[in-house]
Parts: sequence; structure tokens; C-alpha cells
Amino acid sequence: MPTLDELKLKIEQLNKQHHIEILKILKKNNTVTLNENKSGVYVNLTLLPEQSITDISNYVKYIEEQEATLSSLETQKLDFKNTFFNEKEDKE
Repeated sequence: MPTLDELKLKIEQLNKQHHIEILKILKKNNTVTLNENKSGVYVNLTLLPEQSITDISNYVKYIEEQEATLSSLETQKLDFKNTFFNEKEDKE
């Protein structure tokens, strides 16, 4: 499991949609204090229960795995596209 600093950096790099999902994870635990202002929602990670940290860490890991899979599939798709269309153009 990543350290709290590593987890914080990973969360900060995520987009708004993922931030909302992380907030939903945090709201499942009623003991978590969320501080909200016009700049956003702030959470003191050092005060979070271990289960919440584990859930967030698992979610971030899931996102990273999905993005890696999508990137790989996009690369493969481009390879197929280039191969198919290059061969098709060569035949014409």
C-alpha cells in the first residue's frame, strides 16, 4: 500500500469524477470529517480510519490499472488501424 503522501499525490492528479467517487468512499464512514470551502473539499488523511485508506488505495489502484489497460488497447487499436489502412491503400 502506498504511503499517505504518495496516495495524496495520486489523488491530486485524478480528475473531478474520480474525486467525487473518493468522496463517496469517505462518506460511507460517518467518523470522517470533511472540510469544504469554495476551493474544494479537504480531508486530513492522517485522521482517516485504516479501512477508508485501504478502500481509497484500492480505488486508486483500480483506476491506474484501468488507464493502463485502456492505453494498451488504444495503442493496439492504432496499430491495427495503421496496418489495415496502409495495406488497403497499397492495394488501390
